Amino acid sequence: MPNPILPLWEYIPDGEPRVFGDRVYLYGSHDRTGSDSFCDYKLKVWSASVQDLNSWQCHGDSFHSRSDADHESDTAEWTDRELYAPDVVCKDGKYYLYAYIVGSRGCVGVSDRPEGPFKLLSKYKYDESDAGDEGIFNDAGVLVDDDGRVYIYYGFERSHMNEINAGNMFEIVKGSYKPDVIPAGNNDDDFFEASSPRKIDGRYYLIYSPKKGSRLFYAIADNPYGPFKRMGYIIDNGKDYPGGNNHGSLCCINGQWYIFYHRMTNGTIMSRRACAERIEISPDGTIEPVEMTSLGFEASLDPYKVTPAEIACVLKGGCFITEKNSFSRPVTNIKTGSVIGYRYFDFGDDFSGTTMELCLNVSGCGCSSTVHVLIDDYENGEEIGVCRVGMHDGEYKGRIKCVTGRHAVFFKVEHDYSGWFVDAFKERNLFDLNEFVFRK
Repeated sequence: MPNPILPLWEYIPDGEPRVFGDRVYLYGSHDRTGSDSFCDYKLKVWSASVQDLNSWQCHGDSFHSRSDADHESDTAEWTDRELYAPDVVCKDGKYYLYAYIVGSRGCVGVSDRPEGPFKLLSKYKYDESDAGDEGIFNDAGVLVDDDGRVYIYYGFERSHMNEINAGNMFEIVKGSYKPDVIPAGNNDDDFFEASSPRKIDGRYYLIYSPKKGSRLFYAIADNPYGPFKRMGYIIDNGKDYPGGNNHGSLCCINGQWYIFYHRMTNGTIMSRRACAERIEISPDGTIEPVEMTSLGFEASLDPYKVTPAEIACVLKGGCFITEKNSFSRPVTNIKTGSVIGYRYFDFGDDFSGTTMELCLNVSGCGCSSTVHVLIDDYENGEEIGVCRVGMHDGEYKGRIKCVTGRHAVFFKVEHDYSGWFVDAFKERNLFDLNEFVFRK
C-alpha cells in the first residue's frame, strides 16, 4: 500500500501503530473533511494483517465524546470536546484506550478486543501534586514495561511522565510525577508535544514533536524515568511538501521497522493523512533520518500501472492535493515552476526500444503548459522528455526516453505563454493532475 496508506477518503493523523497478535492496528485522531479545526468527536480504528499490509480494514468508530446518529457519547458526564491523539496498550488480556480531550481531563476506555469499541473505564485519577500539564495529559502515550509496570508520557511544551497503577490502569501512582523527562533547552529540537514511548532492545525511546513541528524527533534513555537524551529527527513532513504539525511512532512489522506519521492535504494543516516509511535502527540504537516517499509498505512502485497523483511525496511551487469528492484527489494549484514528485519507481531492466510514452490524465484549466520529466532529482536530475498539456480535460501524451532501474520521477511544470501578458500566467492554475502511467 503506497502513501498515504489508508483509502482516499480517510483522515487518520497522530498515528499510534500497535501489533497485537497477527494484525497491526492504527489508532489516531480523526480529522473531518473540509474542517477549519483539528480532529473530531470520535475515534476510529483500522487494521491489517502483518502478512498483507495492502489490505486495511476499517473497524468503525471506537469511542465518542459527542453523541451521533448511531452512538451515545462516552464522556457526556463531564465534557463534549474534541478527541485528540489516543494510544492503546494491552495489559492482562484487555485493551486500554488513553484519550486526550481538548481542555478537559482525559480518560481511559477498555475493551476485550484491540479494535474496540472501548467503554469508559474512568477519568484519570490523581492528586493535583502528582500530575503535570495542568492534569490534562496532552497527547498521552503509554508504555507497559516488561515487568508489568505501566508509564504514561504526555505534555504540551514540556515533557512529563507518571507511573500508572497497573492494577486499575487509570490511577496515577502517588509520588511518581517527573517533569522534563526530555530536559528543556533553547533549540528547535526541544519538546513540544506528541509523546509516544517505545522499548526497543532494552532501550527506552520517546518519539515526539519538537518546536519545529514538521519533524518527528526521538530521544533515548536507559530507564523509563529518563532523562531522555535528544538524538535527532526521523522524518520531516515539510521537506519539499506543504508541511504542518507531525505526530507518530515506531512499529516493527515482520521484522521491518517503520515510522508512522501524517501529511497535510486540501491546502490546510487540518486534513491530515496516515503515512509510513521504512527505517533502520542501528545496533547502537540510533536512527538515521529518512526521506518522505510515495512507497508506504511497497518496495517500489510499478510505473506501468496507473499511479494516482495524490501519492506525490514532493509538492513545490504552491501545488497541493485536494479532495474533490470521495473518489477524486488531484494535485491542484499547479503553477509555472511547480514540481510534483514520486519516490520510487522500478522501471525494470528489459526494454526493446529507446523511448516510451508518458500519459497524463488531467482536468484542464484553460491554459497550455509543458511538463518536464526528470529522474532522480528535480534540480539536477536528467530530463528524459516532456509532455505538453492543453487547455481541456483529458489525456495528454509525450514520448520520453526509456529508462531502466529504480528512479524517483519529478514533473516540473512551465506555462507555454510569452508576449504582453506573460506575467498574468505566473499565478494561473494551469491544470489539475489526476493520474498518470508510463507505457512501453
